[in-house]
Amino acid sequence: MPEQLGGVTAPAVTTRTIGPAAGAGETSLEDLPMERVNQPVSFWRGFWPTVRDVWAYRELLGQLIRKELKVKYKDSVLGFVWTLLRPLLYLLVYAVAIGVFLGSGRVIPQFGIYLFTGLLAWTLFTDIIGGCTSSIVGNAGLVKKVYFPRELFPLSVVGAALVNGLLQAVILVVAYVATWSFPSVENLGLVPLALLALVLFAVGLGLLLAASNVFLRDVTHLVEVGLLLWFWMTPIVYDWTKVRTTLTENNDLGWLFQVYLANPMANVVLAFQRALWPGGQTEAGAAFYYDGNLYLRLGVLIAFGLVFVWFAQRVFARSQGNFAQEL
Repeated sequence: MPEQLGGVTAPAVTTRTIGPAAGAGETSLEDLPMERVNQPVSFWRGFWPTVRDVWAYRELLGQLIRKELKVKYKDSVLGFVWTLLRPLLYLLVYAVAIGVFLGSGRVIPQFGIYLFTGLLAWTLFTDIIGGCTSSIVGNAGLVKKVYFPRELFPLSVVGAALVNGLLQAVILVVAYVATWSFPSVENLGLVPLALLALVLFAVGLGLLLAASNVFLRDVTHLVEVGLLLWFWMTPIVYDWTKVRTTLTENNDLGWLFQVYLANPMANVVLAFQRALWPGGQTEAGAAFYYDGNLYLRLGVLIAFGLVFVWFAQRVFARSQGNFAQEL
């Protein structure tokens, strides 16, 4: 019943449920129990409830992806054209420096396409890692005011990076038409496997870095340095056979070569090169194909990636209760 306050009838205070449970009706605010968000849970439990929460907020995830795409080039004259210009600039620089000055272009057929297949995978990886690292800090205002699964911020970065990667792949298609040389159909099955392995590994690493950056802002700078080193440890601007020759034949360091091949991005790039580089189908280019079982390697990476995503999400979940306080 409404209360009488000084002869004035005060309406009962009600609240309407919002979010995924919208439509449940109105409930008196006085009858609602106090509820703590981000309650501490066991490290071994909570992954699947989080997956269900993310699915429930999928519309919001779509909005965050669109925001990532729009904000990145806001007030820019060229807009999404910059998504294409950056990898093209990298391609030009490395093609001249490595292909012309160091002579790799005279040895590796269709060296420009060879370069771009590796850069395509690497650009997607760095976009995810770099964006995820700053995703929580960059959305501090939302983190401190509204509750929804914080995993949506890194996942929105992944979604935007995949859209940009798809746009950049158009350049590769144009190169195929210009040279009228197309990759072999039999190896195209490596592309979705390599893409899945890349995304799983990047999501896991991105979740860990996003949480770490909230408590230690130096993580952003460490990531920049680490990615630079990682780039040169991946066979993108050079071929993997040089590493094998140097380590196994010249210095008898076969174990170190196996460590080199354990690099997840090395396997992803090798798979992209085998599947998307037509020059490797020629007699001159066949020597630069990785002759190992990439399907098996990618399968192991995908299995590892699934476990890694689970572990990273549990660490992220255990940390997010203090995000608002730290920000």
